[in-house]
Amino acid sequence: MTDARRPRAATRAPRTGRPRRAAPFGLRTRLVLAFLLVAAVSAGTTAALTYREARNAVLAGAQDTAVTSFREQAETLAPTLPVDPDMLRETLFVIAAKAKPHPWIVFAEYGSLRVSSGTSPTSSVVTPELRRTTLSTPHGGFQRVVKNGIPYLTIGMPVVTRTSAGSSVPTGLLLFAVMRMTDEQSDVDALLTAARNGALPALAIALVPALIAARSVLRPVRALNRAARSMGSGRLDTRIQVRGSDELADLASTFNESAGLLEHSVDALQQAEARARRFASDVSHELRTPLAGMLAVTEVLDEDADGLDPDTARAVRLISAETGKLAVLVEDLMEISRFDARAAELNTDEVDAAETVRKTLDHRHWGDRVRTELRDGIRIRLDPRRFDLVVANLVGNALRHGGEPVTVRLDRGTTAEGAEVLITEVTDNGPGIRPEVLPHIFDRFYKADAARGRSAGSGLGLAITQENVRLHGGTVRAANGPQGGAVFTVELPLHDRPGTEEAQE
Repeated sequence: MTDARRPRAATRAPRTGRPRRAAPFGLRTRLVLAFLLVAAVSAGTTAALTYREARNAVLAGAQDTAVTSFREQAETLAPTLPVDPDMLRETLFVIAAKAKPHPWIVFAEYGSLRVSSGTSPTSSVVTPELRRTTLSTPHGGFQRVVKNGIPYLTIGMPVVTRTSAGSSVPTGLLLFAVMRMTDEQSDVDALLTAARNGALPALAIALVPALIAARSVLRPVRALNRAARSMGSGRLDTRIQVRGSDELADLASTFNESAGLLEHSVDALQQAEARARRFASDVSHELRTPLAGMLAVTEVLDEDADGLDPDTARAVRLISAETGKLAVLVEDLMEISRFDARAAELNTDEVDAAETVRKTLDHRHWGDRVRTELRDGIRIRLDPRRFDLVVANLVGNALRHGGEPVTVRLDRGTTAEGAEVLITEVTDNGPGIRPEVLPHIFDRFYKADAARGRSAGSGLGLAITQENVRLHGGTVRAANGPQGGAVFTVELPLHDRPGTEEAQE
């Protein structure tokens, strides 16, 4: 014998929602990518700053040496004016021979005169801007120029004479030195290659701590995920082991506290629900025997009511009617308590669906009040007694709260998934169901009219109907027809075996 008070969560683990697809970029991937991005930015920034400083140091060293040396040579030059081209060329050879740190080619300009220590009297590397700077500045100037992919250092220096007063007087002679910087460029390229080659291994090495950090972060997250799934399947005593004292440990502690409170609340609700079910079941059982005696007495009184005075006859008929309602309520409460205790079971048999509906209507003398559109020849395996209750509750509800004529339709159909079902439809000609009532139409003891204190039924008929349909593995729904009136539709599987929830008593 099963325990009717067994917690529902422990007997059936709900599985809702669609199967999850693996995210293309999970938390682990995002953490590793973020770690690598930080490492790449750090390595790139360090390499760029190191490269820049090293490049400036290499270029500045060669540049300062060349500029200082050329300035010294230009200051020692005291040309005789007017300038003799042959003597000036000899002087340029002397200056070029003392070049530091690399060989120079020296160019001289005096008015329209152009002389050099090389094969060409002029240089295409010397820019007009450097010429202007050399003319306007006593100390000259320099530029780094790249031509045809070759880096050059160009230096411009004006030749001046010293007066007896110690001032400098420009002679109009301009000297330019052009030096290739291919060695420095090679050193700079080597620095760039070294910086790039050093950054790539750094990223590969950074992958190891990235994976370790991602694992340390994901371990408590996975534990939280497993715990949440475990609680969702009904194991409310699930807890997470708290490790450390960081934010993830605080999250685990908070989860454990929340899970404890939830377990306590659910236990209290389950105990209250079990007490309520026991109370309803016990009261129903206790009332059943005296009600049987009362019904027998009221039947006798009903037979003799015509011989009583009018007031007594009305009282007798009222007592008889109310006793009948009480008997129906007790039977419905007992039926509901069996569903709640999971003690309801199916006693199936293969029947003709149309014939079963006709028997239901004839047994309750509704043949002249209900129209039928029944498709004959549909065989289905179901519990005849429970299917009789389903049809009777729906038709009785339509006759009480809807408007005649009431129509019962029976046909074969298919669901959206392609499963074959038996469709039973009950419609009436009444005002229909208000939109705010539709979501609660199958709730227990729900009253569509809040001002209505009493009704002809027990308030459990539609709830029992829904439970019986579910027990067969089917569905029931309520709606309003396009021409008005309520429409109740029941779909029962034709070939699938009903999903029973049986418990042996």
